[in-house]
Amino acid sequence: MAALVGALALSALTAPTARAAGTGVEVSRIVINGGKPIVAGAMMKEEPTVTFRITLPPGYTTDDPFAYDGEPFLYRRSTPARGYDEDGLRMGLYTCYETARRIADCEGTLSLDHFQYRLTSNSDATTWKIGVMKRLWKSSGGLLAEEYRDTSERVQVKRHAKATVDAGPEPVKKGKPVTVTGSLKRADWVKHTYTGVADATVRLQFRPKGTTSYHTVKTVRSSSTGALKATVTATFDGDWRWNFAGWSTTGGAVSSGDYVDVSGAGGIVRKMSAHRSR
Repeated sequence: MAALVGALALSALTAPTARAAGTGVEVSRIVINGGKPIVAGAMMKEEPTVTFRITLPPGYTTDDPFAYDGEPFLYRRSTPARGYDEDGLRMGLYTCYETARRIADCEGTLSLDHFQYRLTSNSDATTWKIGVMKRLWKSSGGLLAEEYRDTSERVQVKRHAKATVDAGPEPVKKGKPVTVTGSLKRADWVKHTYTGVADATVRLQFRPKGTTSYHTVKTVRSSSTGALKATVTATFDGDWRWNFAGWSTTGGAVSSGDYVDVSGAGGIVRKMSAHRSR
């Protein structure tokens, strides 16, 4: 299987003015970020993976990667052509592998670099369209044909969120109150920092010592600044954490666990019924 140079992506950086013409190039089997939403942090250093297939028209082969271009991109507004040129999220370098004379399977990453192809507004946390750019080049290096097309595929772009937790007092006597606090914040793509998430439904969860699973104890709403607080009764030793499921615009967040030692708690007793034969 021959690897083709990633010059496909490089030539797009120096392309001349677009000329509306069919290319016969097909870009298919597009998978962005493994089929999952793209969750971007405050500094947008993510590089979501992209895989796709290029099928060339008759008369072209994968032997000459400088004769054609084809790549998917994300855009929100206007037409695919304007989305690609103005505010789209485009490919970085990618590599294509020949699977037939006119077919190549490609893999690479989208560029969400802080300085290039960046998310410029928190309203960019929404559903993005997946478009495709296709070009054919003359042997002299000039552009022969170019087209931009929408696809039926879509991908969700979300703001990264993170949660913190602090439970106390530590230790605490059995039957006494335990106060669990914390915060929920998410990426602000304008300020390039994390800010509080207001009015979010967040679950307080507990994992008893010696077990592996958390269960939800109660549900609270975050304050206007993203603060979290709940009071529970100390019963067993174990870990407390906050769990935010996320929204369509915001990724989920789970804090680390904060262990609280409960004096006089003892262990958890599991009973199993025994059936005796007569």
